[in-house]
Amino acid sequence: MIRLNKFLAAAGFGSRRSCEELIRDGKVAINGKVVTNLATQVKPTDSVTADGRRCRQEEAVYLLLNKPAGVVCSRIAQGRRKTVFDLVPDDLARLFYIGRLDLDSEGLLLLTNDGDVAQRLTHPRHKLEKIYHVELDREFDFALTPRFVNGFLIESGYAKAEALFKLSPRHVKVTLTQGLKRQIRLMFLKFGYRVKQLRRVQLGALKLGKMRPGTWRLLTDDEIAELKD
Repeated sequence: MIRLNKFLAAAGFGSRRSCEELIRDGKVAINGKVVTNLATQVKPTDSVTADGRRCRQEEAVYLLLNKPAGVVCSRIAQGRRKTVFDLVPDDLARLFYIGRLDLDSEGLLLLTNDGDVAQRLTHPRHKLEKIYHVELDREFDFALTPRFVNGFLIESGYAKAEALFKLSPRHVKVTLTQGLKRQIRLMFLKFGYRVKQLRRVQLGALKLGKMRPGTWRLLTDDEIAELKD
């Protein structure tokens, strides 16, 4: 037997917390009967539906994609514009992305159907490090580094970087543990710099390496173990 929220997460319905919301909202049924008790256990012989869809536990999938600029992080069709799910096989389990990248940003994107891993990686208390390579429209004044590290207000909240390193006069490596909307672009814009290119190269222990834009690969067993550690 397995707890209902864990069963739903393993079936690709999101994190355990989001699955608990489905249960509370009366959108989950076992053997045709709606259940709202979070402590409900599922037996191997039970038939479970959520939002009217039949649920079955899927094999966990962990996929690393090099998202190109101009591709949208969305499951909803965007007209002629491609989404990240157009770049991966549609016969894989129902996946969701970890750590959204905006339309103009590119680089490492993790897709998985493992709700527990998704919750662990996105929860603020875990302070998952994300590393970006940023190209600016002009030479950066690295005397501003303490301002970025100490933090300041932007439109989406109080933003701070963990570290800034010089790659070249106009190229900066930025380490974040936050995930505010358009955070890096807005932080540089605060001081009059415009971001020309933004590429995520690392997420926790996962590294982009030399993958070409638009390509993907499955994680190795060692990388999966790192995610769960």
